[in-house]
Amino acid sequence: MMLVGPEDRGLFLIAGPCVVESADHAVMVAEMIQEALEPLGVDFVFKSSFDKANRTSIGSFRGIGMEKGLEALQTVKDRLGLKVLTDVHETAQVSTVAQVVDILQIPAFLCRQTDLLVEAGRSGLPVNIKKGQFMSPGDMRFSVAKVKSTGNDKVFLTERGTTLGYGNLVVDMRSILIMKAIGVPVVFDATHSVQLPGAAGGSSGGAREFVEPLAFAAVGAGCDGLFFEVHNDPDKAPCDGPNMITPMAFRRIVGTCLRIREAMRRSMTEGVWDG
Repeated sequence: MMLVGPEDRGLFLIAGPCVVESADHAVMVAEMIQEALEPLGVDFVFKSSFDKANRTSIGSFRGIGMEKGLEALQTVKDRLGLKVLTDVHETAQVSTVAQVVDILQIPAFLCRQTDLLVEAGRSGLPVNIKKGQFMSPGDMRFSVAKVKSTGNDKVFLTERGTTLGYGNLVVDMRSILIMKAIGVPVVFDATHSVQLPGAAGGSSGGAREFVEPLAFAAVGAGCDGLFFEVHNDPDKAPCDGPNMITPMAFRRIVGTCLRIREAMRRSMTEGVWDG
């Protein structure tokens, strides 16, 4: 993969709490994720959002704002030596955010926003474009082209489910192969893919029990990386709690995913399935 960041055994990992709650909390969760991954010998990019602009209700928790949020992400970098990723929602945010983070992320609902994609590309940083819940995977080539029009070819896509009726998402694993054919790496967001948008009476619900099997399926389908929202106490998290997982669950899932990935690699290199 051409990304800036860890690439261990061919599986790129992004993990962290949905939203920055405080600098201390961000560091605590990042440390817990590090400790969870240590036995597996892999690293990760820390993800958390300073603002969750797309919320169901006006009263939903959005974050601690860009200034304090970026300070928290910088603290994670300084104390733990991790690379960090966060969302940008407006063109005016890009230059400031790019001074702190290592990867810019375009939220799913903004994946067609030309000015935002172009400005992110101009930063020179890797850009993660999350596939909109309303987008066909093949059409994501146009979003990629907008970033690449700036001369920045460090772009990748993240699958995070597709709207199915009201308050539900479904994952079509074919989308991983379709988007890989665009010529960019593809990450699977295992936690947002089990979100139930607007299904919790003024906020989004989730079906955490499906994170594990969907992650396994995505690795089997050939994704280049995995994205997990991880929290020390998901049931008490102010945002996206129903679909987030604990660090221990994260370690268990990633461990199995690495074994699946290794089995696939061996089958391809040793001709296990030949004949």
